[in-house]
Amino acid sequence: MTHPLPGRRLSRAAIGVLAAAAMTGLASMPAVAFAAEPDLGVGPIAPITGAHPGSGVDLPFSVLNKGTEDVDKVWVSYSVTSGLAAADKYGNCEYHTEPSYDEAPEQSVAECAFDQTLKPGVVYVPDKPVGLKAQANALHDEVNVGIGTTEPGESDGGGSEPVPGTGAPLKLVEKGEATDEDRANHDKLYSIGEVTTENTADFSLTGAELDGKVGDKVTASVKFTNKGPAWVYRGLDQSATTVDIRIPEGTSVVKAHDYCDAVSKTHYTCGTSQAWVNKDGGETYPFVLRIDKVVDGAKGKVSFTGADRSFDKNPDNDTADIVVNAGAGDTTGGSSTGGSSTGGSSTGGSSTGGSSTGGSSTDGSTTGGSSTGTTTGGSSTGGTAAQSATGGDLANTGSDSTVPMVGASVAALIAGGGIFYAVRRRAAAGSN
Repeated sequence: MTHPLPGRRLSRAAIGVLAAAAMTGLASMPAVAFAAEPDLGVGPIAPITGAHPGSGVDLPFSVLNKGTEDVDKVWVSYSVTSGLAAADKYGNCEYHTEPSYDEAPEQSVAECAFDQTLKPGVVYVPDKPVGLKAQANALHDEVNVGIGTTEPGESDGGGSEPVPGTGAPLKLVEKGEATDEDRANHDKLYSIGEVTTENTADFSLTGAELDGKVGDKVTASVKFTNKGPAWVYRGLDQSATTVDIRIPEGTSVVKAHDYCDAVSKTHYTCGTSQAWVNKDGGETYPFVLRIDKVVDGAKGKVSFTGADRSFDKNPDNDTADIVVNAGAGDTTGGSSTGGSSTGGSSTGGSSTGGSSTGGSSTDGSTTGGSSTGTTTGGSSTGGTAAQSATGGDLANTGSDSTVPMVGASVAALIAGGGIFYAVRRRAAAGSN
């Protein structure tokens, strides 16, 4: 399960929906106002396996003009996730990087102009497979190939400046007349393939050891870290991993982290902010606990659950403990430790972990004990650990999500042109 934060920008998936709606409206206008669009398609990309970090990867693809007229010029775009990179830089292509945006990870993009005629009913392939290279962090990566007749516009996600390739140009050559099966297989303007590299990623858990007295509120910060070397990308609507947290006996949860769902009062499962986790990235899950009673030797357990982790070859750091060293507390006086009074200010003694004044509730704030991530009013400021400069938590940009529909539709049309990556975004948080 992924847990996006509120206040995000309108996602590109949503823009794609608006574009479709706008197109529907345009379709109701007189047909004479618009010329027929070429009917192009990209064929399926078979899964590529057996790559190793540093090795070359050949990417074959095919395109088809399914219409009845020649198409004089096309643009073919291909993008790869961060475990892959372009090995060859073709002279008719421009290369840039798209940073992570909403639900999509960082991608390297190539946009190639083919100033040649595509005959109707003919399958075309590149004169040589597109050259890619598996990076040190490669594991499960995606490659996307798209085709269009409109020159791609500027990046709308803050991408890098395009850099022209300096190698020999890539060309499209005829493979043969299209069969009925070819026409059925080239049904979209884009195609997505998977590249699997032989690599490992060490997922690690860190627990917490806390001291306090009965009545205290303490914060246990459980950490998940990907020690690499590979990044891990699960795909749309998936959590990079799921962390299972069992609360120590004798304590109760005052405030759980926002990425965590309660299975019971003492059992939580926690997802990640994105579908991927980079090397040295991860999450921190602060839990505010109240010490209710002393239970000698009580330990909470932290472990992984959910999706397969066959890439993780180190089981030694796959579990951790939450330990609370509790004392009996001071029962003399008026105010409770870490709690709040309901009348006026207490006069018979001071609290040791969060004083009460005039009946105001601190509702989970930790001012004593060994808190590692204080919260005020119940909301955590301990936060989640940033994944990386491009793959951290979903940011609250402060922009208004209620963008005027007409303006968004126009923007979507401008951003169109058959470029596959403009609409392929994870639209909502999912569950495991």
